[in-house]
Amino acid sequence: MADFLMPALGADMETGTVVEWRVHAGDRVRPGDVVAVVETHKGAIDVECFLDGVIDDLAPLGQALPVGTVLARVRGAGEAAAPAAASSPSPSPSPSAPPSAPPVTPPPAPATAPTATAAAAPPPAAGMALTAAATRARVSPAARRRAAELGVLPDALAGSGADGAVVLADVERAAPAAAPAVAPPAAPAPRPRGFDPALMRQAIAAAMAKSKREIPHYYLQTTVDFAAAQAWLDAWNAERDAIDRLLPAVLLLKAAARALVAVPALNGFFDNGAFRPGPGIHIGWAVSLRGGGLVAPAVHDADRKTLPELMTALRDLVQRARSGGLRSSEMTDPTVTVTSLGDRGAESVLGVIYPPQVALIGFGRVVTRPWVVDGQVLPRPLLSLSMAADHRASDGHLGGQLLAAIDDALQQPASL
Repeated sequence: MADFLMPALGADMETGTVVEWRVHAGDRVRPGDVVAVVETHKGAIDVECFLDGVIDDLAPLGQALPVGTVLARVRGAGEAAAPAAASSPSPSPSPSAPPSAPPVTPPPAPATAPTATAAAAPPPAAGMALTAAATRARVSPAARRRAAELGVLPDALAGSGADGAVVLADVERAAPAAAPAVAPPAAPAPRPRGFDPALMRQAIAAAMAKSKREIPHYYLQTTVDFAAAQAWLDAWNAERDAIDRLLPAVLLLKAAARALVAVPALNGFFDNGAFRPGPGIHIGWAVSLRGGGLVAPAVHDADRKTLPELMTALRDLVQRARSGGLRSSEMTDPTVTVTSLGDRGAESVLGVIYPPQVALIGFGRVVTRPWVVDGQVLPRPLLSLSMAADHRASDGHLGGQLLAAIDDALQQPASL
């Protein structure tokens, strides 16, 4: 039996709230399956499980739980189910129960308050109560919550889930025909899948203040002649439909990824007093959210993707960051962060490292300036390239090598 824990979706996360279970007790899960939606100050995140087995003992919905809390248990092949498994933890039986009493399995504890219909129903006779308890189907947390909203009695439904469990679809099908004797209470307002800008700002402030206190930053900056990259990009886009065109950001992303392959000592984490290399080039791309706030989900294996693949991945990542639907793996494993201010930003940026990463790469806005080319002063599109790095993990010489490698890659855009 393995524990599935509340993940740390970033260094600035302390608690999370499970607002939806995508599975119910008895379901088979495999590595990479999305099993829950967890709400944090960064919004609602689809959380993946990287265990293989049958899921049991789901944590209740709507409670703020610290990082590392057991959200569910996953039993492997051949392991017996936990006795009296329920969709949420049940209280222990009273120690004062008489030993001669026959064992009766208690019904699962509801994830939400019972409906007014259930509360108003007269208590059944003892024999009927025992029969109902013995035949009562399990109800998934999402189904019980939805049933409370619709005024449906989930325990009276025939379940279509594993072992006859009542799932969300069963409740939805029963809703049009349901006619409770007593009007259900007003449904609570649904929890938003967005984010609270004030809470996010507090979390960003706490994480960045900690970074500046604990990480000895050093900064490097250089200027890149962007003419070759811009000419290549214009030629590429001129031959393609609008949907297949590339943005300059994709060249910057791929150039950074290519440089990190050459200088891997800046791609990873500072943990327990030592540098730990990242498992791949997973670049956290900083996305500014509408209404304020910032997230930096990972573009996985950026060095291995072609430019069109990176364009697709980046477009998808930005859309999901702003509308909801980021995955936990995208929030937990960036090995370095890249921030690009775009064509409406400032000319340069000196960022703050996001721990436990050891570097942040910054690209400013492309501006036209006088530049010496082959002994002549010519107008050229210039790009400010900067880096903040952790002095515990590297020195300026190594940081300079990374910036030089990014510059070299942008001078040879066809090779990207």
